[in-house]
Amino acid sequence: MNRTRRLAVLALLVTPALAVGPTMAAHASTATATATSTATAPDAANRAACHVETESNGKYHLWGEGLPGGKEVTYSGSTSGTVRTDKSGGFDLGGLSGGKFTVKTSDGKKLTCAMVRY
Repeated sequence: MNRTRRLAVLALLVTPALAVGPTMAAHASTATATATSTATAPDAANRAACHVETESNGKYHLWGEGLPGGKEVTYSGSTSGTVRTDKSGGFDLGGLSGGKFTVKTSDGKKLTCAMVRY
């Protein structure tokens, strides 16, 4: 009987701690992610890249990452046009013809898009 009471008390003490644990972990990870993304922001421009892959319908899928966020980039190749990047500096286009593309950023940098093969 004494053992049962101790387990019940222990369960009451542990349960609130478990309930708070994920919440605290979520706040900690948000802070870490913010600090990390701020610290690596200058490096993002150095890691700008674009990729091309063949879709199942024979068309091509073009996407970029690490580009200036919220800016227009121009893509050219078999198909050409302009697209605005999202806040994180990415874009995603599908249904294009041709498999060779270059992307030019608003600040004049030119990227040759790499073909991704699976």
